[in-house]
This record gives sequence, structure tokens and C-alpha cells, in this order.
Amino acid sequence: MRLRDSAAMVALVLALTCSVAVGYDPLDPNGNITIKWDVISWTPDGYVAMVTMSNYQMYRHIMAPGWTVGWSWAKKEVIWSMVGAQATEQGDCSKFKAGIPHCCKRTPAVVDLLPGVPYNQQIANCCKAGVVAAYGQDPAAAVSAFQVSVGLAGTTNKTVKLPRNFTLQGPGPGYTCGPARIIPSTVYLTPDRRRRTQALMTWALTCTYSQQLASKYPSCCVSFSSFYNSTIVPCARCACGCGHGGHGAAGCIAGDSKRALSPGVNTPRKDGQPLLQCTPHMCPVRVHWHVKLNYKDYWRAKIAITNFNYRINYTQWTLVAQHPNLDNVTEVFSFQYKPLLPYGAINDTGMFYGLKFYNDLLMEAGPFGNVQSEVLMRKDARTFTFSQGWAFPRKIYFNGDECKMPPPDSYPYLPNSAPLAAPVIATAASAFLLVALLLVA
Repeated sequence: MRLRDSAAMVALVLALTCSVAVGYDPLDPNGNITIKWDVISWTPDGYVAMVTMSNYQMYRHIMAPGWTVGWSWAKKEVIWSMVGAQATEQGDCSKFKAGIPHCCKRTPAVVDLLPGVPYNQQIANCCKAGVVAAYGQDPAAAVSAFQVSVGLAGTTNKTVKLPRNFTLQGPGPGYTCGPARIIPSTVYLTPDRRRRTQALMTWALTCTYSQQLASKYPSCCVSFSSFYNSTIVPCARCACGCGHGGHGAAGCIAGDSKRALSPGVNTPRKDGQPLLQCTPHMCPVRVHWHVKLNYKDYWRAKIAITNFNYRINYTQWTLVAQHPNLDNVTEVFSFQYKPLLPYGAINDTGMFYGLKFYNDLLMEAGPFGNVQSEVLMRKDARTFTFSQGWAFPRKIYFNGDECKMPPPDSYPYLPNSAPLAAPVIATAASAFLLVALLLVA
């Protein structure tokens, strides 16, 4: 029996570990990036395919410098040409005497084209520098596509071999892709919507994100304050790592130093290495939640997001909060708000993001590197309280990564007069008893 219990425990641990590895997100359980290949025509030595990347993650987008998709060919295929994207390396094409392929590598890596390329190199949903919006924020922009002409490949449904070992950088690590599988062919409608056509062959695969694979440390932290307590609960010290491997491993700049104003300090590096402002927490981003005001039927919280990274600005940023009172949001000031309902009737999670052309860009560290808003929520008499840290969120995500929360025992507490009342009553009773004894005497 003990061996059976031990085996069950090991199986449970392995299951939990594997679920983390493949990137299960409890606040977005169905979130993934689906890559679909539609063969739209055959060629003398291969096929032409339309590759579509759809981001079905509600609040995690792919920011600059954009995505990179890679795979391994099953045989000795080559890429003759591409529209809307390009391979990062051509590889060894020396065996071709005339008509040099676009890429001869067995493991090509493909990136999106930049905006503004000539029209004959563009295709629908391409050329956005690899930036793909989150599905919950902008569904129309949550897709990217390119066309590829493959040679030295099969020329029928039975002879085509599917590519293998897909990888996705978005833009850094964190994504794990499954194998490609043949699915029913995609159906298209003509522009007049009176005729339906379909792909000659279709296969698809899904990629999921794991924060543990992306980074050993969090990329953001949370601090708290309230009107009913003068204590400000800061981010934990070294919340995002201070030493080797942490976000502050490359050193930092004091906010008031001359180096912070020097030319080139805001230039990003190819490896994505941040340059942070020196703080005790050493996080690229801090989210502050302040319980601001209390009304008869409502209460108000203020949210402030601060960027401490001198090399990165965050376009189309998203902030996700989990709080039981988000089911009664009355008004959100200067942010967009969208409820997230991953489990149907449970409405305790919401996504905040910036207003277009107003504050949807979080600038680099400095005087303009912050955005803020306030949230007005209606009280529910059955659950509302300021005690036990109830007014603070349970989880905070920034750009799809979970932020480091303060320890629960450090939350601003509600002043309680009960412990002080007992000594006062005891003192009054003692005084009354003393007066009575004096009168009797």
C-alpha cells in the first residue's frame, strides 16, 4: 500500500511538473498560438503554402523585435521564395547552378518583414515586424501570415512530409510547440462570398507559453498602499533577481545619475538584456495598487505601472488582475477594461490596457515611464471588507507574466480599536472601584 501511495504521489508531481512545462495558465486555460499551413497550389517539385500564425492568448502578445519561427525539414526540402517573411540565413546552396533558392538550410528560421516593404513582397497580415496583438485586446491584429514556396518536396497529399521540431521565439524563449498534424482542409470564401474554395492540404500545430521556461525570475513585482494605513508595502527585495541570472545582473543606473540622460542609454540590445534603474527589487516593471477612497456604496482603487527598464518601451501593454470585486466594476478611468471569464460564471478576473494613441505606450524608465488609472467598484454587502487584505488583488500579470506579490502578512492592515478598548474599560472600572471604597471608608 505504501508503494502504491508513493507511486501515486510521484505521478501527481510529474503531472504537475509537466503541466507547468507545457505552459498551462489558469487565468487563460485555452490560450495558445496556432500555426497553420495551407497548401494552396502544387509546383513541379513541391508546393506553395500559406502559413498563418494566430494568437489565441487573451492577454499575452508578441512585442518587438517580434516572432521567429523555426522547424526541421523531413527530407531535403528547400525554400525557393517567400512573400511576407524571410529566412534569417540562406545556408549552403552551392549545388544549385541556376535559380538559387531563398534558403537551403535543413533548419530554417523565419522572421516577419518590416513595415513599408515593396508591395510585391507583401501579403495580407504580414509585415508588422513580428508584432502580434493579444486576442483579448485586438482580435483583428492577433494574426500574422506569410507565403512560402517549397521545393524538392512531395507534390501530392501522399508524398508531402510534414516539417518537424517547430520552435517559436516570441521574441524570447518560453514557447513550446507540439508536432504538426494533418487537419481538415481550410475553406475560403471568394470576395463576393458566393463561392467556396479549399486548401489542397492543411496541417497545424499549437505552441504554448511557460513563464518558467522564459525566465528563472519574475519580470515584474507588486506593491501596496491604502488610505487607512500609512504603511506602504514595497516590492520584495531582489524580487526579480539581483545577482547572476537576474534582471539586474548587467548592473543598473541610479535614477538621478548623469548616465541616465546620456545618448544611447535607451537603445535596445539584440540579446534583449535590460538596463534597469537601481531599485531594491530590481524588477523591470512595478505595479502599485492603492486603495484610495471609501464611499457608502462604492470604493476606489488606483493602479500605477512604472517602467524601470531604460532599453525597452512596452507597446500594447496589458495588465491582468484577479480580485473578487471585479464582478462589480462601475467605471475605469483612462484605461480600457475587459472582463475575462475563463471559467464561465466566475467573474473575478479582468484585463486593463491603454487607450489607443493616449497611454497604450509605456515609455522607457524616466519621468514619462509610467501610466496610471483608477477603478471604481460597487460594494457587495455580502463580501465587502477592508480587513485581512481583502481590498488587494490575488494575482497581477503584466504582459502575460505573473508578477511577484508581497507576502500576505505584510499587507496594510485595517486599524482595530478592539485591543485598546479592554485596557480603557479596565482602567475606568478600577477608578470606579477605588472611589467606591473611599466613600465607604
